[in-house]
Order: sequence, then structure tokens, then C-alpha cells
Amino acid sequence: MARPTLALVACVAALALGVPERRARAFGEQGAFHPRIMLAGTAQWRGVRATAPARWSAELVRRTSAPARLSPGAVRADAPELLAEPFAVWTGTTDPGPLAASEILGLRRFLALGGVLLVDDADPDTGAFGRAAKRELARVLPDGSIIEIGSENVIFRSFYVLGRAFGRVAGRPKLEAIVRGGLVQVIFSGHDLLGALAEQPGGVHPLEVVPGGERQRELAARLAVNIAMYVLCTNYKDDQVHAPHLMRRRPAQ
Repeated sequence: MARPTLALVACVAALALGVPERRARAFGEQGAFHPRIMLAGTAQWRGVRATAPARWSAELVRRTSAPARLSPGAVRADAPELLAEPFAVWTGTTDPGPLAASEILGLRRFLALGGVLLVDDADPDTGAFGRAAKRELARVLPDGSIIEIGSENVIFRSFYVLGRAFGRVAGRPKLEAIVRGGLVQVIFSGHDLLGALAEQPGGVHPLEVVPGGERQRELAARLAVNIAMYVLCTNYKDDQVHAPHLMRRRPAQ
């Protein structure tokens, strides 16, 4: 069964994330994709990447028939609001320090409900944030092993067919993930996906994409769309749960 999404209505009330309907309802009834930034400790959400979530939503709406919130917000790891929706992004450039006990509990509940967390390292050259996030998530999910996922995984073909991961930097071809019950629940990107999506007024991109330039930026946007579709309709292709009206605007590869 899957969670419904708004305008799709598409994956029906209990088909997202492959979790039972009673779990899906815990995330609320609106169902639009919402790339919320998750904040821990004293972190604040500002800087050149602050525009990235809005562009993520806009690209999803423009490229598919899926609904998305065009003014995404932020949520604290220990706030009750974290449990209201199924997706959040944890990003940074440096070690954020240990999660508080309340933040560990909040994240554990979020993931137990079937939530999906994207960990996006904004400074892959040093990898400090990514390493720290893995350390802290090991406290959240002591039984969660991190594995590599590539083109064989539904995330790489939920809308676009992609051969590898992309972001502001090329990074490793594969993503890493914690998979529980056959579902990807935590995605680790060492590619600075938000950096590739950031966009200032007038369509100006504040961060250079290397080494592939604008073609790589486009492929990063496609990966972002795929992640959104995975959140909205987890495994819908693997499960043969097709929503043709979602696919009608899919461009030729």
C-alpha cells in the first residue's frame, strides 16, 4: 500500500515508501513533495544553497505532473513537525557535532514511520560533514548498514534513467544508502546536489559545476527529480504500480 500524493493522486493513499496505510497517514494528507532542510544543533539555513530546495520543487513540477511545495521550509531534527512529512535533507560543510538525545529520538521516529533522509555533503572535497553524518546516523540506527547503490536501484530510474550520481562535483559514481525492509531510507550523496541546484534571480547559478559544467548540472537536476519521485512513489516501477499521467511529460532519453 502507499501514501497518496496530492495531484497525482497518484500513488494512492497507501503506496508511497511501500509502508502500510496507517503509517502513511502519520505524514499528513497533503502529499506534495517538500524538500525540507533538517537542522540540528545550532545550525541555521542560509547562504548560496538556500535557493536550492525551491528550485528542486520547481523542477519537479515543471518536468512531471507531481505536486511540490514551491516555498520549502526547514525543520529541526527534534521538532514534532519532522514527523508530519516523509522527506528531509541534512546538509553541511563541516562536522555538525553530536546530535542531542532529543534529535536522535526525533530522527529515529521519523525513519521508523518510513521517512526518507537525504544526507548531502556540501563540501565533498573534505568530506567532513559526510563522515560526521554517518557517525551520528549510526547512533540513530545502530542496525543500519551503509551500502552502495547504483544504476540497478530504482532511485536511478524512477523517472529518468541515470547511469550514475551527479551534483556540483562529479564525485563517486554511486550513492550510498541505508536500506531497511527493502526500502532506501537514508541516502548519502558526496556530490553537493543542492550546490548544483542553487539558482539566483535571473537564472544565475552561484556555484560552478565541475568538471562537467551545465550538462552535469542538468543531470544533477534529473537525479533530484528521481529522488522526489522515489519519495512520492517508492518502488512504483519495481512494483509495477504505474501512473501514466505522471510519465506523460517524461522527455526522451
